[in-house]
Amino acid sequence: MSRKAFIAGNWKMNMTAESGKKLIKELAPLVKDANCDVALCVPAILIPEMIKAAEGTNIKIGAENVHWAKSGAYTGEISADMLKEYGVEYVIIGHSERRQYFGETDETVNKRTLAALDAKLTPIVCIGELLEERENGSTENVLSRQLTEGLKGVDDISKVVIAYEPVWAIGTGRTATDEQAQETIAFIRRKIGELFCPECAKKVIIQYGGSMNAGNCKGLMAQPDIDGGLIGGASLKLDFATIVNYDK
Repeated sequence: MSRKAFIAGNWKMNMTAESGKKLIKELAPLVKDANCDVALCVPAILIPEMIKAAEGTNIKIGAENVHWAKSGAYTGEISADMLKEYGVEYVIIGHSERRQYFGETDETVNKRTLAALDAKLTPIVCIGELLEERENGSTENVLSRQLTEGLKGVDDISKVVIAYEPVWAIGTGRTATDEQAQETIAFIRRKIGELFCPECAKKVIIQYGGSMNAGNCKGLMAQPDIDGGLIGGASLKLDFATIVNYDK
């Protein structure tokens, strides 16, 4: 089954309104003929300006997090409806940095995912193992738990994007080999097939999110189960265009 590739940038806590607008202006003509969907997930404070900057282009703007409640006493948090009002289409949920530094759990990933879907946002749900978990052979157990707990109550899995991000390959310069990434993402697809249905699994976009860059994107994107990338550092510069145009 044909799945349209999806390349998304994750700016993390980087960029200002001015530098973000400049980058989008320079990126837009370079990615306008891309054969994949393109998004930049940006810090919440930048969303209104980046939405304006991306107007008339094929670059969609996403958020980096969302709260599960519609409103309430959650100082510093942002609801799905707030994001939707500005024209946000995607939201990253459960990134390893959120899990590591801010106490994100499989349960809160699940609650955020359901809230995003309820608001008609597309959640990019991140899963991945630590170095010690890969080395002790528990990668599949970790991913299986994250998928099972994180996707509870999801009715239509085709509306969810999964990003496999081996934690040991994020910001370290280390990258899974093409074969390692394919093998693990193929497992993820099989697990989704078990949790939902085999035909459903064939429709799900699964990105690779472990230091994909301009130098390794072609090999990774050539793998049959890898449908795109969740790009960190390389999304802050024009290298992002090379990744988006991986097939050219």
